[in-house]
Amino acid sequence: MRTLDVALGDRAYPIHIGSGLLTQAELIKPYLKRPRVAIVTNDVVGPLYLAPLTASLEAAGVKVTPIVLPDGEANKNWETLNLIFTGLLEARAERSITMIALGGGVVGDMTGFAAACYQRGVPFIQIPTTLLSQVDSSVGGKTAINHPLGKNMIGAFYQPKLVLADVGSLKTLPIAELRAGLAEVIKHALIRDASRVEWLEQNMDGLLACDQTLMAEAVEWNCRIKATVVAADETEQGERAHLNLGHTFGHAIETGMGYGEWLHGEAVAAGTVMAAELSARMGYLSAADVQRVVRLLDKAGLPTKGPSLGGAARYIEYMRHDKKVADGALRLILLKKIGEAFISDAASIAQIEGAIEACCK
Repeated sequence: MRTLDVALGDRAYPIHIGSGLLTQAELIKPYLKRPRVAIVTNDVVGPLYLAPLTASLEAAGVKVTPIVLPDGEANKNWETLNLIFTGLLEARAERSITMIALGGGVVGDMTGFAAACYQRGVPFIQIPTTLLSQVDSSVGGKTAINHPLGKNMIGAFYQPKLVLADVGSLKTLPIAELRAGLAEVIKHALIRDASRVEWLEQNMDGLLACDQTLMAEAVEWNCRIKATVVAADETEQGERAHLNLGHTFGHAIETGMGYGEWLHGEAVAAGTVMAAELSARMGYLSAADVQRVVRLLDKAGLPTKGPSLGGAARYIEYMRHDKKVADGALRLILLKKIGEAFISDAASIAQIEGAIEACCK
């Protein structure tokens, strides 16, 4: 087992990474106020991992209340969030209960948001079961639901007490979900560590084969990047925004196509190409750099062209709902070079539209 810490003072918490961790109740029990938990999962992950996690906790004397949600980004909304509150209330859950998110990014985001709201705040633990959630969404305390006009627009910063990343759970992940997680892995390398871009180019086949040693290494270095950035800028006032490379474009794709039509990582991949193309048009990246980004995403089996959405103007309409918009101006995460990101509001609408049009089907 590898352990990292997210350094947030008295709200610091560990990230445990390894195989077989999901059934080790001794890793979870020290973080419970009382021996009672509500495990929030979905109808895809639940049949795989709810029973072994429950058995492990109950053997350690912990009472478990299961709450099973419908799967999918299309269900990341108020109605599904209310199912969590109903489950807690029906079980007469008190403020001392700890909520456990067992699943991918949607389950983690909604469980964290519910934990932030229920009785004005109860503790929660992240047990991410997808690559995307292990390397990205489970770390850092971003919690949210979607709105028809914008992704993740309603939520709160609310940190977990513990993140337990069991890379063994990735063996049951559908290949499309595995590829979607690799989009975030590639993103972290592009914004922060050029040497990891090279590592990914060399090891992509092994990652796609879910090699456990490579996966553990990938999850560790991604979590290390995420933990460092979050500790420096918890509420995204500056540097943490770099983690959104490709996301402003990608969120436009998800919103415009309808939540769930494109996986989040697929949309981020296409958005990352758009960000790289815009970076080149603004004089930062070379054409060869852009092609390197495209080749790496293509090697991961990810889309490198976005849907048309009815044109670049429509993209920009959705992008104006982005949380980084300031005084009406689009603020985008771009690349100065491979391995270094920055925030810019200097791109003209014509440049942005040109980059979008160059990168759409």
